[in-house]
Amino acid sequence: MSELTCKYCNSSNIVKDGTNTGEQYFLCRSCNKRFNMKDALVHMKTPVSAVSAAVSMYYRGMSINNIKQELKQIYNLDVSDFAVYNWIERFTKDAIKITENYHPEAGYVWCADETVIDIAGKQYWLLDVIDVKTRFLLASKLSPNRWMEDIHEVLEEAYQRSGRIPKSIMTDHLEGYIRAIPSTFGAGTRHVRVEKFASKPNNNIIERMQGTIKARTKIMRDLKSVDTAKLILDGFFVHYNYMRPHETLSKDGNDITPAQKAGIAFPYGDWEQLIRSSQEAKRIPTARFDIPKLPAYSMTKADKKREYERVKSRLKRAKLSEGRPSVQQIGRPRKWK
Repeated sequence: MSELTCKYCNSSNIVKDGTNTGEQYFLCRSCNKRFNMKDALVHMKTPVSAVSAAVSMYYRGMSINNIKQELKQIYNLDVSDFAVYNWIERFTKDAIKITENYHPEAGYVWCADETVIDIAGKQYWLLDVIDVKTRFLLASKLSPNRWMEDIHEVLEEAYQRSGRIPKSIMTDHLEGYIRAIPSTFGAGTRHVRVEKFASKPNNNIIERMQGTIKARTKIMRDLKSVDTAKLILDGFFVHYNYMRPHETLSKDGNDITPAQKAGIAFPYGDWEQLIRSSQEAKRIPTARFDIPKLPAYSMTKADKKREYERVKSRLKRAKLSEGRPSVQQIGRPRKWK
């Protein structure tokens, strides 16, 4: 008894308090709460190993229905869809909170690309920026459009996470990158427009990563809102960077994650370790350094004219399709100095 502690307050002042279905229960004299020693978190009945397996299986591409079948076969657990999704939602939020202040030691060559995701019957664009050296996914943005403003925002997010201005960014031939890259980082960042797969340099790195995201989102049946999609994609962000070893980063047969390659001393090697320590980890502040704001770069007269014509065309299309457009429908043009 002296080695046992309370699940709620960690006090050792506990006594036996009867059994229930053959399970021994204890009473804490300090906080007056009753509990058992089952391998489960506070206020949960399911073992941590089963919960963490469900979360890991979800981000590795399994549907909730298949996860339920696996839990039944491996752990002899009958759980509902609602319970599984609640675990995913709860511990995804914890993982995001724990990892939000880590900053990777990224390289100076990035890849940027976009892919389509269906949400509630509508198509949205997922814009991504990945570091070539570490394969760390620096930024993701879910948007109904892939206009210059959206690209600028995801590039700025990548800068805020890494604290580095890249020397070059590889993209496909989307026109928005041509103006967004120099307007975000200035003329010192080279924009390299590449072909897919056929020639070098190419965008295979980010195309492969987005193929992984596609495999995850293709079988999702619960992406009924943008907020849900953003939460799940942020969870995938954590899984991809911190939990999933990357084959191309392996050395001497040892698989490492993009976070490890980027010099992040993340204390949890998998979802089970993170979930077991999630409550304590959220209370421990991680080191954060101040990243200076990017300077505002002015556009040339030709760029301003193209931007004006683009916004004018966007307004015209919105009027024709949905009547009088709102700011949310057409986007707000960036104010250039």
